[in-house]
Amino acid sequence: MSPTRYPPFPVVFALYPQVTQLDFTGPAEVFSRLPGAHLTLASVTGGLLETESGITFAHVKPLAEVNDCSLLCVPGGFGTTAAMEDPAYLSSLRRLAAQARYVTSVCTGSLLLGAAGLLRGKRAACHWAWRELLATFEAMPDPARVVREGNLFTGGGVTAGIDMALTVVAEIAGADFAQTLQLALEYAPDPPFTTGRPEAARPEIVAAVRRRLDLLGANREAAARRAANALTT
Repeated sequence: MSPTRYPPFPVVFALYPQVTQLDFTGPAEVFSRLPGAHLTLASVTGGLLETESGITFAHVKPLAEVNDCSLLCVPGGFGTTAAMEDPAYLSSLRRLAAQARYVTSVCTGSLLLGAAGLLRGKRAACHWAWRELLATFEAMPDPARVVREGNLFTGGGVTAGIDMALTVVAEIAGADFAQTLQLALEYAPDPPFTTGRPEAARPEIVAAVRRRLDLLGANREAAARRAANALTT
């Protein structure tokens, strides 16, 4: 008996320099197991891509050469600030999102969807420290870990990408398939601390994280305002 053949299901990760690798490698582990899935890592220039942690990915495809996309995933990272003002990157997001059956993001990737004009009037998740910036793009910030608006699925910070991906898989292949996949990956979060959300962390822990992120703060907020203004001109 020949193996079952599934129709192609191209999954495109729209990357950029200084992206957070877990933002896309977490969902990639999930999406790669969808029937017919074929994963493409792409950036504006293609070639080598260095993440914010220093890990370098090779053979990244130029976004302009990506023509097929059933599922688009936009991760976040330190490089979000620059990517919000990269016309070539944002143009590729718009082009790929227009043909995708599903548009997804992780962490501050939703700010990039916003900068591309894809979130107007829609609820969206984001990393807690940057969530309110979504309003700059006429989106509605939502504190949920995974937020769905039609074919748009957005996840909160970094690790929420796995939850988002499983939610999308359940939509595509059914809840039983998604649950089987979750078990196969032994995805059973049991963190040693309960500080994964600012509401649960001690004030001094939240303050320490904010001090670290403040280094990005002013530049990112200014970039978001400029990106939002560019959408109206």
